[in-house]
Amino acid sequence: MPPNAQTSSPSFASALSTEQDLDAALHTVSSRAMAQLATNPDLAFVFVSTDRIHRADYIAKTLTRLLNTACLVGCVATSVIGTGAEIQASPALSVWLAKLPTTQVLPMHLTFEATADGNEILGWPDKLVESWPDGSALIVLGEPYSFPAESLLQHVDTRFPGCCVVGGMASADHQPGEKTLLWGTRAISHGAVCVWLSGNPRVHPVVSQGCRPIGEPFVVTQSEGNIIQELGGQVAMEQFRKIFETLPNSDKELVHRGLHIGRVVSEYQSHREQGDFLVRNVTGVDSKTGAMTVGDCFRRGQTVQFHIRDQVTADGEMRQLLSEVAQLEQEPLAGLLFSCSGRGTRLFDVNDHDASLIAEYFGDIPLAGFFSAGEIGPVGSQNFLHGLTASLAVFMQEAAVGRR
Repeated sequence: MPPNAQTSSPSFASALSTEQDLDAALHTVSSRAMAQLATNPDLAFVFVSTDRIHRADYIAKTLTRLLNTACLVGCVATSVIGTGAEIQASPALSVWLAKLPTTQVLPMHLTFEATADGNEILGWPDKLVESWPDGSALIVLGEPYSFPAESLLQHVDTRFPGCCVVGGMASADHQPGEKTLLWGTRAISHGAVCVWLSGNPRVHPVVSQGCRPIGEPFVVTQSEGNIIQELGGQVAMEQFRKIFETLPNSDKELVHRGLHIGRVVSEYQSHREQGDFLVRNVTGVDSKTGAMTVGDCFRRGQTVQFHIRDQVTADGEMRQLLSEVAQLEQEPLAGLLFSCSGRGTRLFDVNDHDASLIAEYFGDIPLAGFFSAGEIGPVGSQNFLHGLTASLAVFMQEAAVGRR
């Protein structure tokens, strides 16, 4: 099929290069991806290793020409992901292309502004209607110094409930003001580059926090902001000590590596499982009062449970979630993966863990992504900013269209 041929079905492609020479890498990924797609893309995602941050403008301009699309978004990151591969702390360039004839695609550059009347997210396209159709999704790549992702997620959850938001924050080792985001033909230093999608295929989120609960759940009975003073009417640390004494030695060792607490997302569920919690780090304990400082705000009446994380739990949860998607009637066509910098070989004793599992369950679908400084994805019906999480956007073909 010639590059300008029309197609009525969605198609995807991806390519990854670890070549040291930047120009060679640019031509490699563009030629390989375009050969797979066999038509001009409607959308391109690009992820660049941090050693090339000062060439970001050149990369954006070159790839928009080689890929023949102005709809290009991307970012610079410490590590880059491709199909079946995670390239950590080495030169890498990953490209992901999509032809989406039955999908509305609206790219945007959003910025955050604090005003006297309150905080505002600016940059929404005029074409974006006031009410978003069911099944809409937003892919977000944010610059962490200038764009508070929580404000965007709160805006979407309030104004457009049910919209799935997936993405990550650029993780390049950089200073505020450096250009870490790719937007069309240029690199930019602030805000977030996003793509709104509506139609077929739909985006199916997979959010793996990699933790498992320990002990019994408690109700928060006294708290202030991100400090939990009492659980179930007793001092928070005293409640945890009781749990700790009952743990096997292997779990006690995991507690010493890091303790987490999960908040039940839906209080209406009578039975709660591993994925029903929004997990946050316990960052400190007041030795005098026994109060715990947590990486989020909690309020009285919320149900919480302590959690621990290890590679066995993280592997098992990821496998379970991918297996559930693989059993759906819809077909996985492609994926965008946003994995925490604390995963990879920092968590697992094998290379390419998350990318390899996706290939194991879905086959060698076009995949791209990066290791981020904060991962975005839904838990239940709400969207959150996570840490130590793998957040995957799976592009699913509608069942009526049929499987390959």
